Amino acid sequence: MSRTSPHQHLPSTELSRRGLLRTAGGLTAALAVGASATALTGSTAAAAPATFTHPGMLHAYGELNRAKVRVAAGNEPWLSGWNRLTANSHSAATWTARPQATIIRGGTGENYGILYNDIHAAYQNALRWRIAGTTAHGDKARDILNAWSATLTTVTGNADRFLAAGIYGYQFANVAELMRGYSGFDLDRFRTMMLNVFYPLNNQFLNNHNDACITNYWANWDLCNMNSVLAIGILCDDAAKYDQAVNYFKNGAGNGSITHAVPFVYDSQGLAQWQESGRDQGHTMMGMGQMGAFCEMAWSQGEDLYGYGDNRFMKAAQYVAKYNLGQDVPFTTYTWGTGQNCAQQSHTVISAASRGQARPVWDLLHYHYARRRGLSVPYITAMAESVRPEGGGGDYGANSGGFDQLGFGTLMYAK
Repeated sequence: MSRTSPHQHLPSTELSRRGLLRTAGGLTAALAVGASATALTGSTAAAAPATFTHPGMLHAYGELNRAKVRVAAGNEPWLSGWNRLTANSHSAATWTARPQATIIRGGTGENYGILYNDIHAAYQNALRWRIAGTTAHGDKARDILNAWSATLTTVTGNADRFLAAGIYGYQFANVAELMRGYSGFDLDRFRTMMLNVFYPLNNQFLNNHNDACITNYWANWDLCNMNSVLAIGILCDDAAKYDQAVNYFKNGAGNGSITHAVPFVYDSQGLAQWQESGRDQGHTMMGMGQMGAFCEMAWSQGEDLYGYGDNRFMKAAQYVAKYNLGQDVPFTTYTWGTGQNCAQQSHTVISAASRGQARPVWDLLHYHYARRRGLSVPYITAMAESVRPEGGGGDYGANSGGFDQLGFGTLMYAK
């Protein structure tokens, strides 16, 4: 069957933030241009920036400074987001790290919960230092990162090891990016860990898909590994890895690339079907967080993937939000190959499993499309309002699903 929409070859006008930064004199000017900026530039080829922006992943300088100023002034909704952060036990400067030499996800001896709890503690402490300037939190984030880079040598397990390498790889790299330059933080050793422990698994999965049929693994498997490759590229100022990730988003053979993650477009309705929509809504919303993170990290480096393919991801997010708000959406039968022999399976209806689940993935999308770009995204906006103020790891249950996204979008992205 055709895995792509007939609309995919339509010409699109994609905002090149890097071009705007060069010509408009910086972040403030670029963002002020808003939706009309699409008239300035056409599509840009995938190419790493000549010089990487730091901090330049989920949180660039502008977002960090805005949160700092707004929290200090007691403004909403930043203050509510800040209060959600400080109430989370992971954000305490008294957190005790438990670094392991080997992390196992899937199979016997699983211990990966230790890793994701420590990563989220490091992230939340890093945010508290960045926003409030409290040295105790900066020191804690640094100490967690240093402890793991001195200890971790292996991520393993069954096929789920690739989920661990992807999800925790990009999250870990984001914390390190926030702590870049912090006194006593061993950035070089941390980068070595990312290159030796996480990247090989990310690269192996995107190239070989665990020796399975290319469509066997859901979009999230590709996306988390794409996120890790992109984040490692930025952290290590490695243009080849950055390009690897962006080129996979645009042209990759697996389900994480944009035309496979979003196989059907309903342009007349401004909607597009997500690859996992027939599976369940929890993983579908995880996909919103994973692709949203990818687009935001690229945006921080001057590349607009949010708008790529005539806003293809935006239409998918509108679709997912609309359905999870309790409304009807169209559904096209989705067929894919499984296992090693590509045995065919199909979804003929959208799945109601986990419908309406709360995940902290929506404010990132709302504030990008509605505020940065000035576009009408009523379903995304309504979903964001239903979750706000967003928390993070530890606020959405103790199992891994509650740690699939770093969260705190209200605090970090409100505009």
